[in-house]
Amino acid sequence: MPDADFEDPALTGGSGDDLIELLFFAYRDFVGDPDRILAQYGFGRAHHRVLHFVDRYPGLTIAELLDILRITKQSLNRVLKDLIEQDYITQKTGTNDRRQRLLFCTAAGTVLAGDLIRVQSRRVARALADAEAGHTAQPSAESFLFGMIEPDARAAVRRLMARRVRSAA
Repeated sequence: MPDADFEDPALTGGSGDDLIELLFFAYRDFVGDPDRILAQYGFGRAHHRVLHFVDRYPGLTIAELLDILRITKQSLNRVLKDLIEQDYITQKTGTNDRRQRLLFCTAAGTVLAGDLIRVQSRRVARALADAEAGHTAQPSAESFLFGMIEPDARAAVRRLMARRVRSAA
């Protein structure tokens, strides 16, 4: 059964289909900021996710990280190997269970994680400010997602979305 609130235009500021489309564009730009930084290090989005959670939760176990990221152990091992070899993450043996590997960011890892979260935090703050500057009493999901999109790409996204034939459903 669909969530009734999701389809309520008063709560979403637009149709569910429009929000999904805007989410694609917002995500593209939200991850694009850190992607540019990560590329300088030869890292990708998987490296970013691992670095983010290890920085936020020092001492995270491999099992916990696998559960958070929902990726295979093989995928995690490849990414962790890169981050450990380049001294962004370190692992220590668990104190209670010596089979556990506890993950920690190094000083360089903490700096890089901070740089990545700062660019994303700035984008979210700008999007919230843009949404609040709208003409409605309560910012809508639609205005927030538009705010997440690069300002110079917003007109093109609006034009593209205006071209879409709306169903009569």
